[in-house]
Amino acid sequence: MTDSGRVLIAADKFKGSLTAVQVADHLSAGIRRTAPGARIEALPVADGGDGTVDAAVAAGFERREAIVTGPSGAPVAAAFALRDITAVVEMAEASGLQRLPGGVLVPLTATTYGTGELLRAALDAGARTIVFGVGGSATTDGGAGMLTALGARLLDADGEQVAEGGAPLRELVTADLSGLDPRIAVTRIVLASDVDNPLTGEKGAAAVYGPQKGASPDDVMVLDAALAHFAQVLERAAGSRAAEAVGAPGAGAAGGIGFGALVGLGASFRPGIEVLLEVLGFAEALERADLVITGEGSLDEQTLHGKAPAGVAAAARDRRKRVVAVCGRLALARRALYGAGIERAYALTDLEPDPAVCMKNAGPLLERLGERLAAEQLVRR
Repeated sequence: MTDSGRVLIAADKFKGSLTAVQVADHLSAGIRRTAPGARIEALPVADGGDGTVDAAVAAGFERREAIVTGPSGAPVAAAFALRDITAVVEMAEASGLQRLPGGVLVPLTATTYGTGELLRAALDAGARTIVFGVGGSATTDGGAGMLTALGARLLDADGEQVAEGGAPLRELVTADLSGLDPRIAVTRIVLASDVDNPLTGEKGAAAVYGPQKGASPDDVMVLDAALAHFAQVLERAAGSRAAEAVGAPGAGAAGGIGFGALVGLGASFRPGIEVLLEVLGFAEALERADLVITGEGSLDEQTLHGKAPAGVAAAARDRRKRVVAVCGRLALARRALYGAGIERAYALTDLEPDPAVCMKNAGPLLERLGERLAAEQLVRR
């Protein structure tokens, strides 16, 4: 019996229970119990949403922190990652749902101002390429707060700065982008997101994601109209690129912050997992692997549309590497898994059918899955 093999663990977080780093640690522990000779390399991954900075730090970036304005106005300690002149900035660190005091949702007034402060901190640290991961936001302000923090002036009829949040954008009359931090013009900013929604409309930021942030049906209508008005005012300030950006892929990401980044920061949009795999050095790690293990909390239809496991599996398939997945819950048929390049999926619910128990005991259960996976995929009798 032999258990040699080079294993690359490139899994995302199990949302609500384990970070991507913890997923790799528990899975490694389980694999080693069954296959102690396996050579395991862990490369936690993310798709641009929460956990992106942690993945970059695990790949060798330096963790930096800054005190910034949270989505409800209270100060928060937010992190970004830096290596040489490349920074990874995660908007959820400053403006995410987890930054709301007491978890109290404020859909009409939540601001991305702190994200702008975090981007400025990255510029201050010497970054000239910024991978800007967006997702998990508490906000629907089109990136207005972010732009204000970076020097833009968004004024009402009295020449006063409009209040923070999405709803106050209805009062916007004039946008002046001339005061934006000049370093932005010489910095490459890549908007990394797992969604390609437009800014407004039935598939836009407010309609699709507003309810997750506490927006009622009436709130959604207010926010969608405010974002449409914001776009019209920005078009007068920035020209046709603002009109074009409204329907561009990623414009509706993270409450429309994608739109603000495309127009105000000159960002380019790329699928989050695609750009993160490049930054994390996935291609080099993939060459060293015989078996790739990816995964996330729920493998479902959303996984197939820009989520981390699909990106990992596609890249591995291109290099003819075997891929299996781990997850908390499996909601994909075997044919869909094969189509995505995943040979087999191992779910925590295979061991424990109660989802609440799975989330509570995800670590130990994942170690048991690791033992089973190793016995089936690595041990040769």
